[in-house]
Formats: sequence, C-alpha cells, structure tokens
Amino acid sequence: MNRRFTPGRGLARPALGLILLAALWAGACRERPPADRIRASGHVEATEVQVSPEVGGRLIDLKVGEGDRVTAGQLVAQLDTTSTGLALRRARADRDQAKAQLDLLLAGSRPEDIRQARAQVAGAEADVAATGEELASAEQDFERFDALLKTNSGSRKQRDDAATRRDVARARLKGAEERVQAAREALVRLERGPRSQEIEAARARLAAAEAQIATLDQNLADASLKSPVSGIVTQKLADVGEVLAPRTPVVAIADLDHAWANIYIDEPAVPRVRLGQPATVYTDAGGPGIPGTVTFVSSTAEFTPRNVQTAEERSKLVYRIKVSVDNRQGILKQGMPVEAEIPLAAGR
Repeated sequence: MNRRFTPGRGLARPALGLILLAALWAGACRERPPADRIRASGHVEATEVQVSPEVGGRLIDLKVGEGDRVTAGQLVAQLDTTSTGLALRRARADRDQAKAQLDLLLAGSRPEDIRQARAQVAGAEADVAATGEELASAEQDFERFDALLKTNSGSRKQRDDAATRRDVARARLKGAEERVQAAREALVRLERGPRSQEIEAARARLAAAEAQIATLDQNLADASLKSPVSGIVTQKLADVGEVLAPRTPVVAIADLDHAWANIYIDEPAVPRVRLGQPATVYTDAGGPGIPGTVTFVSSTAEFTPRNVQTAEERSKLVYRIKVSVDNRQGILKQGMPVEAEIPLAAGR
C-alpha cells in the first residue's frame, strides 16, 4: 500500500524536539544570579528642610534661587526690621529707667536728707515745749479767773476768755505732738533706707526690661534667615515683597550630599543583611556604581511601593533597607530610581 507523501509532515516532530532541546540548553546555560548577593530596586531620598523665619514681616531680600548651592549658616533671606528696631529703642529706654530706680534705692538716703529730717524733729519738739508752756499759762489764768468769779471779784467774760485760750493751747499742743511723731517716723525711714520689697520690685522691673530687650534682639536675629543645612535649593516658596506670617516657609533646601537609597528586598534575604555592611548603588545611566553602606533595616514588612516594581511585584511583602552614600559629586537626585547590590552575609 502506497502512502501519500505530505511535504513537511515528516519534519514536524523532529523540529519540535530540536526546539525543546535548544530551550533546555539555553535555560541550563543562562547565568544564574549569585547566591551571595542580592540586587533590588528602590529610589533616592535626601533630607529636605523648609527654611522659615520665627518672626513675621515683609520679605525685602531673597538671596538664593532654585538650584543654588548653600552652606550651613549662609544668609538666604532678609525681613524688614524697622518696627522691631523702634521697639528695641523703647525697651532700652525702659531698661535704663528701671536701672536708675534700682540704683537710687540701693544708694539709700542722702546724708543731707537725714540731717534735714533731724532738724525737723528738733523743731517739732521745740514747738511742743513752747506750746506746753503756753498751755500751762493758760490753765493758770483760767484757774485764777474762775476763783475770782466764784468770789464775785471777777467777770464771767474774763473766765470764758481764759478757758478759750486754754482749749486753743491744748489743741496746738496735740498738733505739735503729732508733728513730732511724724517727723521722728520720717527720720527712722530715712535712716533705715528702702524696704527690701521695694528693692526686689525694682530688680524685677529691670529684669523684665532686659528680657524684653533680649526678645527683640532675638527677633532682629531671626529676621535674617540663615540656612540650617548645606545643600541645594529645590524650591522657592515666597517672593520679595510678600508679608509673611511667623514660620512661613521661604525656601526648601535638600541635603543631597548625604543622600540615601530606600531599597526593598524579599523576606528570605533579610536575615543575611547586616547594618554597616557595604553596598553599591547603580543608576539607569550605568557606570561602576556608587559605594554605600547599609544604615537601616526595617523590622516591619510592607507592600512594595507602586513606583518601584511592576503591578505584579507590587503585591509582594518586602522589607525596606536604607543604603547611605556619599553624594558630594551630585550624581543622585531626589526620587531617582536606582538599584542596589548588597552582599549577603553567610546564613546559618
């Protein structure tokens, strides 16, 4: 019996076998990733601070722009200080007045004031003595005219006039004695000087004035806005002429010199990653890579960030590690996707 020959039919199975054999050979010859290291994806981050003044005011000068490099302590902006300067002049005047009052109390009474007070005491005492003699004479006159009236040898008017002079002398003596007492008390106060409470109150007023001056001095210093870190100005958040409230951001500065890469690795590799071990960060531009150090290993699993892996990979639980690098050459930028190769420590 003759079989019909169909072109290509006899080669179908051998060709399929060859294809499968080639695929197996390619899979066997494909280079497997080394078991002593891991390569994972992530992105670059850096410390970014928003520089803002502690005081409010009108922004009169902005000395930096986006992309400028600044150093720690460099002046980046200046606020208007006219009103603060006027308030400072007034506070200094109040301080000087409070200090003068305190010095006056500490100096005590002047010797001439004490001598004058003693003279007033002596004068009041002399007035008391004279008034006492006058009263004694008036009482004698009253007794004489009263006796004459009882014997019908004198008039009632004489007796009444003598009584009036006696009463007036008594009143004057009482007033003189009160003046003596007041003069003596004034002398005691001058000799003792100010009370301790008055001195403490004066010291408190001086301290309050000095505190006000210190506050205004600090406000003047805060009006000159300086960068707290060295880095690159990444954002300008205010313009010259704006009236800013206290703690309103003016610029944002990123410390790219000390950047790091957040890398996400699977759980089986986590026990073999140690703090302080070396790592290498690679960018999409290629090249030898940037040496770094593992400075953080998260103790909590999380889902892979959406900007790191494919949709399929994002559903995996991974651990974040931090690879810090020396980026003074400015190769890495914030948010840049990178890969890191980390040697793995020997397992148990």
